Amino acid sequence: MNVKGAAVSKPWVWVGLLSLTLAAGCAEKAAVVPKEPAPPAAEITPMGFSIQVGAFTALEKAVRLTRSLEGQGLAAYYFRHDSGLFKVRFGNFPSRESALKKAESLLSSGMIEDYYIVGPEEYAVAKAKIYGIKGLRDEIVRTSETFIGLPYQWGGASPGQGFDCSGLTMAVYQLNGLNLPRSSTEQYMLGMPVERKELEKGDLVFFSSSGAKKVSHVGLYRGDDRFIHAPGKGKTIRVDSLSDGYYDSRYSGARRYLN
Repeated sequence: MNVKGAAVSKPWVWVGLLSLTLAAGCAEKAAVVPKEPAPPAAEITPMGFSIQVGAFTALEKAVRLTRSLEGQGLAAYYFRHDSGLFKVRFGNFPSRESALKKAESLLSSGMIEDYYIVGPEEYAVAKAKIYGIKGLRDEIVRTSETFIGLPYQWGGASPGQGFDCSGLTMAVYQLNGLNLPRSSTEQYMLGMPVERKELEKGDLVFFSSSGAKKVSHVGLYRGDDRFIHAPGKGKTIRVDSLSDGYYDSRYSGARRYLN
């Protein structure tokens, strides 16, 4: 597996996550697709310590908390836990002490009511050496599947914006312990190019919605020629086929982060 410093320790933490948009693009400047993709500039790295807050039955409350945290300059995202409740997670701290310091500061300010520190040993990647890369790939797909059917929601990457297509892929990977960068441009340039016929679960697939050579959408490959994404505002997160005429004609390539 092409991951630096992956730890092997406690049980997997099973969690779910959220994606978004093709019709409206990824809410960021599109990446120009190079004729011959350059090799990755760096390896994807494991997550450090994160702060988890909230336990909401309504997604809207998790969205509001996410926005509040982002208003403080914190990179946050919401997700659906196995309990069925929506929670928010943020930060990638180098130590438990630094994560605790930030969490206590937010607690004192009244922004959060309670918190939980997520350590590197709790992520799925921590068990990759025991259960193999296939187990990690399966869990990455399972994480994204948890949100199939949920409506598109604004409220993710920054105040006034939401989980776009690259927000899904970033959060899915981070929830499993791998620090995938936020933008589709970075994701496209970081990963290893992979031929369409060689796609495996958990690979990212990229599209150009305008038909030009610019990446404007990304989804997560589920297997059997299908991928998970949110097609646009007002629609629900769903599974589509790469062979569908619309997506097939706009397919720009794929990237792999796990070997």
